[in-house]
Amino acid sequence: MKTIAFYGSSLLSSYWNGAATYYRGMLRALADQGYRITFYEPDVLDRQAHRDIDPPDWCDVVVYAGNAQGLRRAATAARKADIVIQASGVGFEDDRLLQQVMANARDGAIRIFWDVDAPATLQALRDQPGHPLRAVLPHLDMVLTYGGGAPVVRAYRDLGARDCVPIYNALDPATHHPVPAQQRFACDLAFLGNRLPDREARVAEFFLSAARRCPDQRFLLGGSGWAGLALPENVRLLGHVPTADHNALNSSARLVLNIARDSMAATGFSPATRVFEAAGAGACVITDAWEGIEMFLTPGQEVLVARDGADVAELLTSAQGNAYGRIGARARARLLAEHTYAQRARQVDTLFARQMMHERAGVLL
Repeated sequence: MKTIAFYGSSLLSSYWNGAATYYRGMLRALADQGYRITFYEPDVLDRQAHRDIDPPDWCDVVVYAGNAQGLRRAATAARKADIVIQASGVGFEDDRLLQQVMANARDGAIRIFWDVDAPATLQALRDQPGHPLRAVLPHLDMVLTYGGGAPVVRAYRDLGARDCVPIYNALDPATHHPVPAQQRFACDLAFLGNRLPDREARVAEFFLSAARRCPDQRFLLGGSGWAGLALPENVRLLGHVPTADHNALNSSARLVLNIARDSMAATGFSPATRVFEAAGAGACVITDAWEGIEMFLTPGQEVLVARDGADVAELLTSAQGNAYGRIGARARARLLAEHTYAQRARQVDTLFARQMMHERAGVLL
């Protein structure tokens, strides 16, 4: 059995951790492909106090202390794995962790950097010629990314990566699916996302301005960090929404809004986990406009696209409201047919198998 040591922010908690859905869907599907996986996550940012799931039976989880000694012990464990992966955005000494993890990987192991926020990482690399990742990239076997398409692939190759392959977000139908609506989440438009500097202005434009334009509509704002923000009277603040409640939220709202962060919207080809979670639950999704959406869902038929808050308000008050349920159903059918984590895992398995063949050929030579 092939073994993976995966270093990421958290598998157990989605608290200030938007990658949780992606990790869970990808790694569960890879386990189904026959991989034995150990996930290493630091005890930082109060995530362990906000766990969404117990340690699963398809992945071992090691929670290490958020200090130099804990990092060193976790990095040393990399030598036991056939495939060593570090994700971006771990949350504690990421650069030092990457250096130590890859230094501890044994000869012949596949070394991978898995970037779950490629636009931000690439901007940091452009701004910092001495960034530690620049020195590590040429020694890695490949970079995998959460999204970004051809622009991200070109950028990573230009920086010295041997290869870069986008592994897009997807649907895990065992986790995200339609459930009965719940009154506590009843609303006309729901948005779920943490308050981040490069998202806040877009939330103000696409969500809050739409709420002000539609005073008779009900809005729900979920996610961490929004407390203290001045909100219109028709917006109800939920705070952190555990992943166990995502299906109920998405199944109860008349429409669900996705808002990309600045860098992801500018780069394009970066569908957020929220799109797949909501559409997987059968919700009709409104997304802000970004290049590449048609690779995943067809605008107007499987997803609604808004250029600004005025567009969102128009969709909310449209006489076509009866069509929204059909749009959500078509979106779910499209994702089940073309965009599941099982399909993504087969893609990753093929990449790993090809790289292992190269490693063996190198040994034989």
